[in-house]
Amino acid sequence: MRKLNIFLILMLCMLQFRLWAGEGSVGSVVSLQQKIEKQTQINTGLRERNDLLAAEVLSLQQGYDSIEEYARSQLGLIKPDETFFLVVNSKTQ
Repeated sequence: MRKLNIFLILMLCMLQFRLWAGEGSVGSVVSLQQKIEKQTQINTGLRERNDLLAAEVLSLQQGYDSIEEYARSQLGLIKPDETFFLVVNSKTQ
């Protein structure tokens, strides 16, 4: 009976060690959960960016008006008969 008690106590100690410090311990599970939350946030931001890019591609595929608007705003397109005016707001002191 004494040997059985010692054996059971040793087994309990081994299981407790694995629970708190071994592979798959409570600390490693918490660490993995934090990494999952961080990666989920990163994925959400990237998904939103991808949605915006997909919408922009779709609008560029649908018509020339959106292509012209993009060229004017991003590339500085000026038509041959147009005059370009740059308005600068200056701060008055």
